[in-house]
Amino acid sequence: MKNILRCILAATLILACSCQRVARQDTADTVTYTDDYGNHIVLTQRPHRIVSTSPAVTEIMFALGADSLLVGRTDFCNYPPQAASIESIGGISNLNVEKILSLSPDLVISGSMIPQKSAQHLENMGVKAAYITEKPHFEGLYDNIAAIGLLTGYSHAADSLIAVLRQEELTLRADSLASHPTVYYVVGFGPTGNFTAGGNSFINDVITLAGGVNIARNMQGWAYSTEALVAADPDYIVIRREDSAAFCNCRPYNHLSAVGRHHVIGIESGTIDLQVPRNMEAVTYLRKHFN
Repeated sequence: MKNILRCILAATLILACSCQRVARQDTADTVTYTDDYGNHIVLTQRPHRIVSTSPAVTEIMFALGADSLLVGRTDFCNYPPQAASIESIGGISNLNVEKILSLSPDLVISGSMIPQKSAQHLENMGVKAAYITEKPHFEGLYDNIAAIGLLTGYSHAADSLIAVLRQEELTLRADSLASHPTVYYVVGFGPTGNFTAGGNSFINDVITLAGGVNIARNMQGWAYSTEALVAADPDYIVIRREDSAAFCNCRPYNHLSAVGRHHVIGIESGTIDLQVPRNMEAVTYLRKHFN
């Protein structure tokens, strides 16, 4: 839990300054792209050996059919299950740059959780890297899919995936719920404090698209007081499936109305904690429970 929370809190530093970048494919082989750290990347030929240091990047590459290009991934890149067959370069916060170099990548694609010192080390070693970070709104998912499609040479697949997801989103928006229950998403809880997704997070947009009203929507950042949670007494609690039992048996959370009414929704963490195509699964899953 602490490791997950540290990663999410680190990611929020990037969210505050993220902006959409213009990606352009000049020719069939030459690509220019400005990543989310402002680095200007020029690829004179399509990469054939890619290392992903982001679970979201790895998942999107599989969704595009570009997984054959992957020669390395982190220990946390565990979806889809087939990712386990790709050689691991270790963790994220303690990135093993030497291991990455041993795989001779022609491109590294990283996300929000890479320490600046690791990014600098890669640059000093002459490794070409692109940083595609989590965006603060749901729309950013489409931007990231397009960027990864461009960098990998799978732009057509990216366009097709985006079209499918946009159609699913339009269908969900057109079929709105009759009522809009209040919702609290648990990122962290207990003696170390309460943490949730505020209004400047794509998780807030997932809850909204599902038909819920995030009680932390007017908050920026992740910290949330126990007093505010108890006072709001939301209709539903959404929490990672593996943390559900502990939350329901812990004071003062066990006194919340949602716990008493069995309105605690355990959800697969990868569908909502990462900005990936499976976010649409999270929307559908939550909506089914909100009905």
